[in-house]
Amino acid sequence: MSNTKTNEILTHHLTAFGNNDLDEIMKDYTEESEVLTIDGAIKGLVLIRNFFAEMFATIPTGSEFEMKQLTIAGNVAHIIWASKSKIAEIPMGSDTFLFEDDKIKTHTVVAYISYK
Repeated sequence: MSNTKTNEILTHHLTAFGNNDLDEIMKDYTEESEVLTIDGAIKGLVLIRNFFAEMFATIPTGSEFEMKQLTIAGNVAHIIWASKSKIAEIPMGSDTFLFEDDKIKTHTVVAYISYK
């Protein structure tokens, strides 16, 4: 997969996240997709949708968001970010995405979340 295609899918994902659009963000995943979190692996569309619903409650549309670093290498993308919302401050977050067949196959998420 080219860096351009990877960037295109990642941009779609980040835009959908910023808009808290569950239906749109789920277009980036398949039933075989897996999100790896500090609480363990989440696999399948229902569980991934629930994960994002919780994240959207923590980081609602309009929250401060700073992209600290974006690296793309073929079919892998890595972002380092920070965010602030009315209910939480996240001084450091890191996501890695492995893309396959124009979808997110594996997505790791680590974030230090301090609830207010």
